[in-house]
Amino acid sequence: MTYIVALTGGIGSGKSTVADEFAKLGTAIVDADLIARQVVEPGKPALDAIRRRFGNTVLNADGSLNRGALRERIFSSPEEKQWLNNLLHPLIHQETQAQFLAASAPYILWVVPLLVENGLQHQAQRILVVDIDRETQLERTLARDGISRQQAENILAAQATREQRLMYADDIIDNSRGPNALAPLVAELHRHYLELAAADRMTKHE
Repeated sequence: MTYIVALTGGIGSGKSTVADEFAKLGTAIVDADLIARQVVEPGKPALDAIRRRFGNTVLNADGSLNRGALRERIFSSPEEKQWLNNLLHPLIHQETQAQFLAASAPYILWVVPLLVENGLQHQAQRILVVDIDRETQLERTLARDGISRQQAENILAAQATREQRLMYADDIIDNSRGPNALAPLVAELHRHYLELAAADRMTKHE
């Protein structure tokens, strides 16, 4: 199995920006959010199951999933949320494992926002947390998603706290200093992960 570094962080922390920097250096990226979108694309069995459960109100005019409408339906109902998780999590896990196996790079950067919330820490050899303070998180989320401050606060409240995430961190990127500070930090971590991955392979071959 390829060496896996899990990249996580709260909403608005800049996980995608950090992942992009790693990608520039040739790192294989497996993105949990991207996979979560792929398993509910039109024509996929999961989308049919969601439509049968919730009706056409959770679909857009083009037949794709209306994520906002679905989020509203499950937000106030733990049972419906559980049903959706039971449907999607095995599919996401299956596709994630397939992408892990297909990757040929020395290590994989697994971008997984809800790593701590879903108890997935044990599935990675190392955990990298993108960290910023709460106020910056809120500002960036509001600017990017065009949602109300209350909605942003609700999303933050539903995620693991900053302290909970940092408890699991092997490495931390402070992303409060803007994008220009990222490249050297990522390059240094990339070198470190290449060394760790090589040492891991040596251990397995002994």
